[in-house]
Amino acid sequence: MQKTKLILIMAWVSVMLAACGGNPPPLTPTISVADVQTMAVSTFAFSLTQTAQALPTNTPTEIPVPTNTVVVFNTFAPFGTNAGTTVAGLSSPTASCYGLLFINDISIPDDTQMLPGQQFTKTWLVQNTGGCNWQPGFKWTLISGNPMGGSTVTLSQVVTPGTQFQISVPMIAPNTTGEAVGTWKMSDANGTFFGQSVWVKVMVGNGATDTPGIPSATATPTP
Repeated sequence: MQKTKLILIMAWVSVMLAACGGNPPPLTPTISVADVQTMAVSTFAFSLTQTAQALPTNTPTEIPVPTNTVVVFNTFAPFGTNAGTTVAGLSSPTASCYGLLFINDISIPDDTQMLPGQQFTKTWLVQNTGGCNWQPGFKWTLISGNPMGGSTVTLSQVVTPGTQFQISVPMIAPNTTGEAVGTWKMSDANGTFFGQSVWVKVMVGNGATDTPGIPSATATPTP
């Protein structure tokens, strides 16, 4: 009996399947949003891999290393040591080696009264306060004011450091009345002035008496 029922059920299923038109249609798979994003990322990564494989491989270029040039400097030994050769000092004197200090007026002190055109000799006492000798050829020269007929005096002898020295210049008082001043200074053979500036100052006017100067044999006036 059961066997007969089973045969009937199978027959009925076959009839129903035939009535529905044969094979059922294929099912369409359902794709989620996460699946779409995963597929997009995979596709982009794959394209990057393909591009990287297509590009040429970079070959590192060697950068030449510059060769250092050794610069040799002269090495000087400290003064007072036995190592090496000591640098010698300059043999020729400089302007800073010379000095001159005014000591006194030997003749014609400031504001001495003079007649117009009166002749006199101005003598200064100065001292070599530098560390070098004054040499023949050094000059005592007017640098400003009224020369009063005075000319440049050229030294004819050596004046050692510390020595006091008289310099005399023959002059003539101006013909105009009033005060007359002339400023003088020493220079070396190169024309570089040094030491103090020294002046002569007289008052020219009526009633003045002649005041003879005291000549000096230690300086020779230039003609």
